[in-house]
Amino acid sequence: MADILLTHGNHLYHDRKQVRKMQPYPPLQTIVAAGFLRQEGFDVALFDPTLTSPREGFRAALDAHRPRLVAICDDSYNFLAKMCLERNRELALAMARMAGERGIPVIISSPDASDHPAAYLARGLDFVIVGEVEGTLLSAARCLLDDEHGAASSVAGLACRDPVGGVRCSLPVESPRDLNTFPMAAWDLIDIPAYRDVWLKAHGVFSVNLVSSRGCPYRCNWCSKPIHGQTYRLYPPRRVAEEMLLLKSRFAPDHLWFADDVFSLSASWTEQFSEAVAGLQAEVPFKAQSRCDLMTPGTVAALKRAGCAEMWMGAESGSQRILDAMDKDIRVDEIFEARQNLKRQGIRAGFFLQFGYPGETWQDIQSTIHMVRETAPDDIGISVAYPLPGTKFYDRVAAELGAKQNWLDSEDMAMMFHGTYATEFYAALHDALHLEVGMRNGVDSVSSHLRLRDLWSRVEELAEAGAHVIG
Repeated sequence: MADILLTHGNHLYHDRKQVRKMQPYPPLQTIVAAGFLRQEGFDVALFDPTLTSPREGFRAALDAHRPRLVAICDDSYNFLAKMCLERNRELALAMARMAGERGIPVIISSPDASDHPAAYLARGLDFVIVGEVEGTLLSAARCLLDDEHGAASSVAGLACRDPVGGVRCSLPVESPRDLNTFPMAAWDLIDIPAYRDVWLKAHGVFSVNLVSSRGCPYRCNWCSKPIHGQTYRLYPPRRVAEEMLLLKSRFAPDHLWFADDVFSLSASWTEQFSEAVAGLQAEVPFKAQSRCDLMTPGTVAALKRAGCAEMWMGAESGSQRILDAMDKDIRVDEIFEARQNLKRQGIRAGFFLQFGYPGETWQDIQSTIHMVRETAPDDIGISVAYPLPGTKFYDRVAAELGAKQNWLDSEDMAMMFHGTYATEFYAALHDALHLEVGMRNGVDSVSSHLRLRDLWSRVEELAEAGAHVIG
């Protein structure tokens, strides 16, 4: 019998786009929480639904481990959890129902649940963690496993139902400043061969994830931060290099993915990290995401020495007017400079782009297209503006939202407020710009040229027609 069965709400085969990409990563925050609970003396089991049948697998895990508590702990380092997708929510609720039918208390930690605790409590969850997971889950587990359910309701950072059917929610616990107090993730709970097999079949290489920090101190007004808030904390650089070495030694990955919101924010930290990686011979090619204004020549050189092969940056727009409206706090010229600095060191550059922000015009969109063509990134990721609770952007458009307020999966990209154009326009723009970048980087044929011509014609036709409606 396990004290706690941990799981999460992400199943790869629920998401059309992720099935095509086929780049699954283990649920990092979930196994970090598992390692932390073990350190505190709990017997912990894990059900990972990423690659396996989620409902049947969870039912089997309940039978095998007979847990006294179920904790649905989404991987808050995974952008799919941050997107608060409907299919992830439904899976989490389905697992909660299964556990509840057996009389097992269920607690959840996820960005979506932190945003909507009442909705989760109304559909069978006993407790919702608001804020970071480890400290609150530890306190709640101690109460619940000692059969002190009443005491659990007063745990800091925990939301629960009150006696009259409302929601009682205490303030989140203060985020721990020293991340070095957390143990390494409980990697032994993950079926690494299953992940390796999927990666090798799809790409011929195997990649594993890790992080060097928590949170983001910047204030982009469309970015939701229900877990870490405005905090930003770094693991010591040598600790991160040691974890790289552990993954290299234990799993022999061909590649690593740093899942931080902002990697290499500190130039001095990056230099120390580079030195630690070299000293430990922990080098493995890796990709990460950061900000354009942080990609200075010195930082990029240190990243190259540490093994960085690819850096993704939130360029968002080629229009300074839109960047300023987003409170992005970067300049368009910094996007150009970052691309050049990375190119000089032989590091691939990826741009995250966002279309559809309120007030964006066809001229602003053309500025972004021009920026992509001039900078020639190696890859791009495109989204449309997606209002999530807790942001200035959400407050601005909340009155315009209809019944649909969350995307179904990561391919959804529906325009859910009164944007400049409808969903059809942004879908055509997405396809055209992706195809153009792909052709420039090697995916080229007569048929692709013809399709690209048709796509840009469709984009221009829809742009000229306009559509101030919900997509």
